[in-house]
Amino acid sequence: MTGRRLAGKVALITGATGGIGAATAGLFADEGARLVITDVAEGPLRDLTGKLKARGVEVAAARLDVSSASEWDAVIGLVRERFGTLNVLVNLAGIVDWPGVEDTREDVWDRVIAVNQKGTWLGMKAAMPLLRASGNASVINTSSVLGLVGSGSAAAYQASKGAVRLLSKTAAVEYARQGVRVNSVHPGVIATPMIQELLDEQGDRQPDVQRTPMRRAGRAEEVAPVYLFLAGDESSFVTGSEFVVDGGLTAY
Repeated sequence: MTGRRLAGKVALITGATGGIGAATAGLFADEGARLVITDVAEGPLRDLTGKLKARGVEVAAARLDVSSASEWDAVIGLVRERFGTLNVLVNLAGIVDWPGVEDTREDVWDRVIAVNQKGTWLGMKAAMPLLRASGNASVINTSSVLGLVGSGSAAAYQASKGAVRLLSKTAAVEYARQGVRVNSVHPGVIATPMIQELLDEQGDRQPDVQRTPMRRAGRAEEVAPVYLFLAGDESSFVTGSEFVVDGGLTAY
């Protein structure tokens, strides 16, 4: 381990095997955190757990469908039993669907909302008693630049990410005097498995890359430090805020 900015803290990360999730888990580990990592992809979850344990990280892992209240309760039970406390909740699990309003199927709409929007709410609801009890906690919810501006497509995804933005703000107000900070992170075009196929097909011609002033996709390792800042005590007076990591995409 190279740092101690999260020494003594227990952090729960959902969607931990994705690009940003894995980068965040690794960075948190570098900074001394004890980890609970979750995902629906059990094979990659085992692989990530093995890599972290090989580095000497204290880590617990569990399969978690974030849209399931009962699975959230089981994971929080694991946190309580294994560590007895929780200081950081990182809601990173998410899915995307690209069609616009008329072409989005109802069942797909329901699933995107269930994972991205409902899953974020369920995570905060289940974890909040432990977070409050810690006396110094941070919730980091993952929205998107598409939770800030319109794109003309991805209707379900944009609706869900816009909801995460406002859910984070209202929770920040609700818990500001209870020792829990709540903020949202808004990545732009980031080269992660979620959109890698699209980037492979279109490369620098991808429209959102073309609209990004830096003219490239970001890397997961360029987003993870924002989660680190929000997880640590350096951000002790930061709550209800939006942190945009988009290469300038929303600067126009």
